[in-house]
Amino acid sequence: MHKAGFVNIIGCPNVGKSTLLNALVGERLAIITSKAQTTRHRIMGIVSGDDYQIVFSDTPGIIKPAYKLQEKMMAFVAEAFSDADVFLFITDIFEDIELDEKYIDRLNKMDTPILLLINKIDKATPAMVSEFTEKWKAKIPRAEIHAISALEKINLDTIMSRLIDMLPPGEAYYDKEELTNKPERFFVTEIIREKILKNYKKEIPYSTEVVVEEFKEEAKIIRIRAIIIIERDSQKGIIIGHKGEALKKTGTMAREECEKFFLKKVFLELYVKVDKDWRNDDNRLKQYGYQ
Repeated sequence: MHKAGFVNIIGCPNVGKSTLLNALVGERLAIITSKAQTTRHRIMGIVSGDDYQIVFSDTPGIIKPAYKLQEKMMAFVAEAFSDADVFLFITDIFEDIELDEKYIDRLNKMDTPILLLINKIDKATPAMVSEFTEKWKAKIPRAEIHAISALEKINLDTIMSRLIDMLPPGEAYYDKEELTNKPERFFVTEIIREKILKNYKKEIPYSTEVVVEEFKEEAKIIRIRAIIIIERDSQKGIIIGHKGEALKKTGTMAREECEKFFLKKVFLELYVKVDKDWRNDDNRLKQYGYQ
């Protein structure tokens, strides 16, 4: 019997959703930083076996929106609630996480199976894990709870086995060779945005968007031209840095990561452009892929 289904990963920011996606798929599809709101889009990773296919879906961390971009991000979460065959709800043992009660209530009212994963157990005591397990049993009684480490890949084989058991009967949604539903340009923008998140502080990373204007793959090299979008003129100097050093550092790090991702030489050009208040502009958000 063939099985196939959507396993949607949900949770709050900073709990390791992207690390989990990458570990389960076996490829680096989602960017990872220590900052909240790293994931902005819904990213799918596909795992195919002889008689099953799991379409993993990583969504932005659940937050209360402060501007239109965050509203669009939460729309991706709502979409994940609507088409899940199984929920992977991931939480973090070290954070004082209070998920919006409307999501808790919705999970409790749905019939969709839930695997609730307590992450980072490699850095916790058994007593901490037990305490956290009891806390979540009270909040989501119908969830099946497992303790894991996404980074160290502890108990992930058990999770994969349980997911395969829980999949509904069905035929594959994608070809077996496919690993994701996103195009190559998307991963370039995510890699550059990851380096911005790591290299700049305060509001700068959250005010930026990345657009790939050119992606040309030749026999021995990929030529990429990308634009870093910012909200205010005052941010341009910060992104570029003294004598262009900050932008050069970001570009070098992004190019090296792109070469690892594509397994090919990459020539990357980065430019900076001001697009005022783009995070609150519906037309701009649509243009940048937040449908």
